[in-house]
Amino acid sequence: RAAKAKKVEDEAKVVANLLAGIEARRRIGLDRFIFALGIRHVGETNARLLARNFGSVGTLGEAAIKAGEGDEEAKAAFTSIDGLGEVVAEAMVDFFGEEHNRAMLAALLAQVTPEPLEAVSTTSPVAGKTVVFTGTLEQLTREEAKAMAERLGAKVSGSVSAKTDIVVAGPG
Repeated sequence: RAAKAKKVEDEAKVVANLLAGIEARRRIGLDRFIFALGIRHVGETNARLLARNFGSVGTLGEAAIKAGEGDEEAKAAFTSIDGLGEVVAEAMVDFFGEEHNRAMLAALLAQVTPEPLEAVSTTSPVAGKTVVFTGTLEQLTREEAKAMAERLGAKVSGSVSAKTDIVVAGPG
């Protein structure tokens, strides 16, 4: 009997942990949410740009719908973002122009809460600079370093080019 009671108690704990894990994942970064929508031409980088510039799914959707209705100012809201262009603007218009996509989005938003990204600094010494990370970093993972540089207003690149301002090299 004691073994059976212990097993039931363990199973209850597993179920409680599972439910707690699901509840904790209901909050997601807006950039990850936009990326997960699977919009054509919107990868992680473009999703981050859209999240930083629009701040919410609602604002993003409204701009895309207005752009689809011919509002030039709304279209300019997409094309004026450094790194985005006509192709991404058109992809956003196409996605939000479909009723079934808006219905799916509403159903998703009933289950999860996309959270805005931290504000980007415009006063840090690296704001506006292009940074490249190379080698193994000692104190941060590459993703942590990239996220920190972006929060400080830097543009992170994967390779050195003529536009590179700063190279952060690990030992060796």
